[in-house]
Amino acid sequence: MSFFWLVMGVVLLQRIGELVLANRNARLIRSLGGYEIGSSHYKYIVLLHLFFFLCLIWEVVRGHHVSLLPDWWIFPFSLFVLAQILRYWCIVSLGRHWNTRILILPGSKPVRRGPYRFFRHPNYLVVGIELLALPLTFQAYATAILFTLFNAWLLLKVRIPIEQQAVYTRRDS
Repeated sequence: MSFFWLVMGVVLLQRIGELVLANRNARLIRSLGGYEIGSSHYKYIVLLHLFFFLCLIWEVVRGHHVSLLPDWWIFPFSLFVLAQILRYWCIVSLGRHWNTRILILPGSKPVRRGPYRFFRHPNYLVVGIELLALPLTFQAYATAILFTLFNAWLLLKVRIPIEQQAVYTRRDS
C-alpha cells in the first residue's frame, strides 16, 4: 500500500470518528436545550470537504503521484500533522461543545481554554492548513489552491460571521 492511500485511509477514519463524536455531542447539547443556527450553509461545508477529498484523489491518481512524493514532501506533511495536533487540542478543549455544526447552549459562555485562549477559531485554521498542506504533500497543486480559496471564502463570508453573531453577541445568557 502506498503512503498516499495509507494517509487517505487514516484521514477518512479520522473524519468518520469526528462525525460520530459531533453527532453524539449534538444530541447531548440538544437534550440540554441547545439549538442549531446557520444550518442552511452546513451542506456547503459538507460538499466542500467531500469534493476536496474526491478532487485530491483524482488529481493525485491522474498525475501518477500516488507513489511518487516530491523531495520536499516532508514540509507540507509535517504542517499537516501539526494541524492535526491542533485539531485534537481544539476538540479536547471544547469537550461536549465541539461540533461540526454551530450549536448554541443557552446560558453557556464561550470556551476560553486551550487554543481558544489565544484566538476564537483555531479549528478553522486547522482546516485551512490541511486543505493546503495535504494536497501539496502529494503534488495536487490545483486542489490545494482551489479548495484553500473556496474554504477561505466560505468561512470568512458565511460561517464565521454567523458563528460570531451567535456565540459572542447573543443575549440569552
